[in-house]
Amino acid sequence: MEKKYILALDQGTTSSRAILFDQAQNIIGISQKEFTQFYPHEGWVEHDAMEIWSSQYAVMMEVIAQSGIDPHDLAAIGITNQRETTILWDRETGRPIHNAIVWQCRRTAELVDSLVERGLGDHIKKTTGLIPDAYFSATKVKWLLDHVEGAREKAERGEVLFGTVDSWLVWKLTGGAAHVTDVTNASRTMLFDIHKLCWDERLLEELDIPKAMLPQVRSSSEIYGCADIQGVKVPIAGMAGDQQAALFGQTCFRPGDAKNTYGTGCFLLMNTGETPVESQNGLVTTIAVGLGDKVQYALEGSVFVGGAVIQWLRDELRFFNESRDAEYYAQKVPDNGGVYLVPAFTGLGAPYWDMYARGTIVGLTRGTKREHIIRAAQESIAYQVCDLVHAMEADTGMPLTALKADGGASRDRFLMQFQADIMGRELRRPAIRETTALGAAYLAGLATGVWKDLTEIRQLWKCDNTFTPAMESGERERLLVEWHKAVGRSQGWAK
Repeated sequence: MEKKYILALDQGTTSSRAILFDQAQNIIGISQKEFTQFYPHEGWVEHDAMEIWSSQYAVMMEVIAQSGIDPHDLAAIGITNQRETTILWDRETGRPIHNAIVWQCRRTAELVDSLVERGLGDHIKKTTGLIPDAYFSATKVKWLLDHVEGAREKAERGEVLFGTVDSWLVWKLTGGAAHVTDVTNASRTMLFDIHKLCWDERLLEELDIPKAMLPQVRSSSEIYGCADIQGVKVPIAGMAGDQQAALFGQTCFRPGDAKNTYGTGCFLLMNTGETPVESQNGLVTTIAVGLGDKVQYALEGSVFVGGAVIQWLRDELRFFNESRDAEYYAQKVPDNGGVYLVPAFTGLGAPYWDMYARGTIVGLTRGTKREHIIRAAQESIAYQVCDLVHAMEADTGMPLTALKADGGASRDRFLMQFQADIMGRELRRPAIRETTALGAAYLAGLATGVWKDLTEIRQLWKCDNTFTPAMESGERERLLVEWHKAVGRSQGWAK
């Protein structure tokens, strides 16, 4: 009997999840477990790597037990993970030497500033595709080596290992047999040359990071080792960072294909094919996927406040009780009544990169109602995504074919239709919105013969809704001009 099930481990920032898919990409079972967030100082964020492991292992076993499948019927395990989060552990004991430093943690901002002051900013951008920032793993590794006693000496002897969350999970699942990462996760460390596909010697030297502690970099779809599940050896065969996994899960396999994840923030990734595109418009260049000995690249833009603006209206302004009510209220008025809300609560991300911008509501009149402000908040999510689309098209010279949407806020039909209208592009929402886990499952299934090629996978992808632009171009241009005027009012406010 052919093995038809794929287990996707989706290790996120606040919870660990396991989703079981069959060959027709039906979801057979889901299990989820939240874990502790640690904030030792202002701007610092940590996780207990052992709790990440125990929660991920628990949901994996739970979903197998709940679905009642025999582990012999598991074809493979695929892993997707929160990116950039940094773990150092002891090779002998398999225990972390410190809490994991999470991607959100800002403790190494001064280290990044010192790299830029030493003239490394341009080298980082050209080599790694990234903008120098404390967000990425490189300076987190240096901080741990500097602050944990004896860590650097042990790392030089290969006794302390570094990994992002994918590496850590594979190490634990294989009982220490495999110390690996994939090209997508490596490309988020700010230590990896995305052109030569190897660790960058100059950055390792500048940060005093011993090469002996680094994982081996592999493709996103191959067998890395086996996990023992109830005495059955199940291959671990797919691996990608969460946003890249979602891009793959949305079958964005061709240059110009793009997806946007509507979560707390928004992440827009566009496949640019086998040639990396260096952004002139505030986006980062990253590896989309590695298949065989080839990689595809992507441009990535991030919006800091997406769905979070709706949570703000709910929790702080008390405009409604449930986030989903925003859709109802936004449609109670025929337009925004000239009101624009710029949700720059923590500054503006791509393509503006203005950390001094602050939230702004403009265009209020005596006739402004609560509904106008709610509608303006909904529209602000779409405007910000539209800015990213324009930045990507300017960088690549490639028109966007269509935008695929996923994430929690993609359920909102008003937002999806307005997004299509303001972009003047079709927007497609998939039948399965668990696209991150699905991407990891696709990668694992390709490596183990569950699906034979990308064509077969593309045929599996089903569209739930297509939103077609219905706005006249003159109206679209007028709204975008007003939006950019509002953004201008918010910029530099806190300087």
